[in-house]
Amino acid sequence: MKAFIKFNQSILRMPLQWQIWVMLLVTVNLIVPLFFINRLEAQVVVGNLFGSMILMTVLTGLSGFTRLVGLGHFLWFPLLYFLWTRLSYYPPETIYGIWIRVLMTLNAVSLVIDVIDVIRYLGGDRKETIQSLKSD
Repeated sequence: MKAFIKFNQSILRMPLQWQIWVMLLVTVNLIVPLFFINRLEAQVVVGNLFGSMILMTVLTGLSGFTRLVGLGHFLWFPLLYFLWTRLSYYPPETIYGIWIRVLMTLNAVSLVIDVIDVIRYLGGDRKETIQSLKSD
């Protein structure tokens, strides 16, 4: 429970531009798919987000809110492949097709950031990214 609280506190203490980025990811990975929850892709996206959140919480518990937390999105690699294989079923001019493409784009950008973060962590940058949490 302590890791879950620390993970969420860390997100709330991030600089505003990163909080906006996280909210965008939550919007396309959780809020929007709830409108399409009867469709397989939306169910997979929501389930994948919860899996990623659990993994990021565990990683926060193990290493603190470090760059290693980016590893929590590794589940998005198979998610993006799954969605890519389904794109032909959903034309880009439909609301559902637009959502899937926006989701894939934002998640791909996030994965680039996450891969860079994990590489930096493995390279020795292991400090907490939200410094005010060190005493928590």
